[in-house]
Amino acid sequence: MTQADAELAGAGAPARGDHPRGGQPGQPGGGQPGASTRERILDVALDLFTDQGFDGTSMREIAERLNISKPAIYYHFASKEEILMALHMRLHGIGKAALARLTGQTVTLQTWGSLLNELLDQMLAQRRIFLMHQRNQAALEKLHRKDHDDDHDDLQQRLRRLLADPSLPLSDRVRMACSLGAAFGGLLMAGNAFDNVTSAELSALIRDVVSDVVADRGAGRDFRP
Repeated sequence: MTQADAELAGAGAPARGDHPRGGQPGQPGGGQPGASTRERILDVALDLFTDQGFDGTSMREIAERLNISKPAIYYHFASKEEILMALHMRLHGIGKAALARLTGQTVTLQTWGSLLNELLDQMLAQRRIFLMHQRNQAALEKLHRKDHDDDHDDLQQRLRRLLADPSLPLSDRVRMACSLGAAFGGLLMAGNAFDNVTSAELSALIRDVVSDVVADRGAGRDFRP
């Protein structure tokens, strides 16, 4: 057993060969007990990238926060850039899960409103990633990888096909598009403007806006939970 393997075993990681590098994007460990070593690396990197920037963080610092060595980090990630990409892919996981829910069902403003409520729950749980994005835009723009670009294009195309579906009333499709923009605008485009606002308060305020956009007041529909 190598030193890296011993450290990984001590950190709660599976044996080599049982945990292929790459894992499943979109499945954050959240710092909870039992989270995989890979996800705990991501959680620590997320904090460091957010607080002191991608360029200002070293692999050594990430390892020291986890009390393991750099070789143990490299077991899971070939580079710091790969860690940043994995964090970015957590957001892709949210979008893919949301669109998958709509597969095979008739899309209405009611189902869309329900979907947005669930999406907001997931986005707020990953709120720190949005802040990390805002503070590390230059580093993120330098990352170009085919599987990421393909995944990003697939998400965009699936969403655009849904919004272009002629079986849905145009007014509903416009509401759907604008409400999605409102949800993402409050978390991503706003950057750190709402840093001092609690997630509970921000959640309520964003849902009010989204509900105003999506809801058909004439039909008495309101999509707040």
